[in-house]
Amino acid sequence: MSDPKEPEKGGVELGTPNAVAPTGTMSTRRLRSEDYNDYSSTDVTPEGSPPDGMNGFAHPESYQRFGETNGTTWYQTLIHLLKGNIGTGLLGLPLAVKNAGILLGPLSLLVMGVVAVHCMGILVKCAHHFCNRFQKQFVDYGGAVMYGLEATPSAWLRTHAIWGRRVVGLFLIITQLGFCCVYFVFLADNLKQVVSAANGTTNDCSSNRTVVMTPTMDSRLYMLSILPFVVLLTFIQNLKVLSIFSMLANVAMLVSLVVIYQYIVRDIPDPRNLPLAAAWKTYPLFFGTAIFAFEGIGVVLPLENKMKNPRQFPVILYVGMTIVTILYISLSVLGYLRFGADIQASITLNLPNCWLYQAVKLLFSFGIFFTYAVQFYVPAEIIIPPLVARVSERWGWVVNLLLRVALVCVTCVLAILIPRLDLVISLVGSISSSALALIFPPLLEIATYYAEGIHPLIVAKDIAISLFGFVGFVVGTYEALVELAAPATTIVNATSAMVQ
Repeated sequence: MSDPKEPEKGGVELGTPNAVAPTGTMSTRRLRSEDYNDYSSTDVTPEGSPPDGMNGFAHPESYQRFGETNGTTWYQTLIHLLKGNIGTGLLGLPLAVKNAGILLGPLSLLVMGVVAVHCMGILVKCAHHFCNRFQKQFVDYGGAVMYGLEATPSAWLRTHAIWGRRVVGLFLIITQLGFCCVYFVFLADNLKQVVSAANGTTNDCSSNRTVVMTPTMDSRLYMLSILPFVVLLTFIQNLKVLSIFSMLANVAMLVSLVVIYQYIVRDIPDPRNLPLAAAWKTYPLFFGTAIFAFEGIGVVLPLENKMKNPRQFPVILYVGMTIVTILYISLSVLGYLRFGADIQASITLNLPNCWLYQAVKLLFSFGIFFTYAVQFYVPAEIIIPPLVARVSERWGWVVNLLLRVALVCVTCVLAILIPRLDLVISLVGSISSSALALIFPPLLEIATYYAEGIHPLIVAKDIAISLFGFVGFVVGTYEALVELAAPATTIVNATSAMVQ
């Protein structure tokens, strides 16, 4: 968070002709607190996305774009949007479809995709509203929620509006550290499987070939083995260096996805034995995994602010999320059709144990390893700087590194405590992703426009979406915790079950 005494960047202080406070209670301190960057994307950084950009579909002429010549093109923004929504959650969607059913699963993914994109549009619209109202150059997610609370008729909400920013920041930290926990479990599961099948790995990739798995250490010991390397990786704080690793990770995962697709489209068995709708008890696990995959709402405002021509962003948003939704539905359906009831927490664990697909597992793991650093950057930039500022400059770098080690160890310990990839994904999705993607945006729209007049049907729609997200939050979290509390004898270890 930035120091309130720091000069305002691109904003207008109260008392000037262009500053209009809806309630008369918004302080200059609150306006200035928006100077901190709400990093929600690995591609949006302090250097790459200054808060002095133009936002505003409704009134684009009201703002002067700073650094417009250095902004991203529509194509670059589309690529960043795709990268911000495609990750490990994609690989867990085939199991999610199993938890929902071969018919109910894809239909639910489609509905959740439509609702998630609609919520992204709501967030952008509300941010533009406050940009125009306060002549701000950029309003982030937390700032939009804070200003939305300032605009409500409730005196209590106006008084505590700053907590809107803090709550969004808290959920953002939980989400990003949750991603990092998922990465630890994913890396351990895939590395364990590769090592277990190493002695029997050949060039024969036929699906009916059986490989005897060599006993190896527990996946939690693999997490501890990976920990020192992850710690060293997070010591890299230069964003330009991290961007290189990010590019390498993206190439590795893209190649892996192409190879996975070409395998699962072959030899699909008769799907008539698959249930159209699974038991309702497992549907909450589907919800958590699906919303985990769709939780890319945090990248929307920074990406739009970074564009040369932000007026193109609505089209890019809908085109990009359409591609993402098609990718999600196709991989989840094809993966479940191909492997049926044997589908595992990550579809990579279902691939044959020949050299080609062992290389795919290692390649995707390589990508996820480096993605950890860029995802870790988000909570690190929110948590560490305020704490480092409390110590002398002499000890600042030591405290910085110690805090990084502590945060990485926290994610590793949480992953060790919950070593099941499917449950980690579902739990993170239910707890934090549902709040950021489904619960907050509709409530923000009501808060933003209620005093100015908002149609009752829009209010009803927003309440319905938020209730849907809240029910998913409660039930999804409960079912994931119930599964975690199940006796160890009922838990199937995904990595040791592979016998392809």
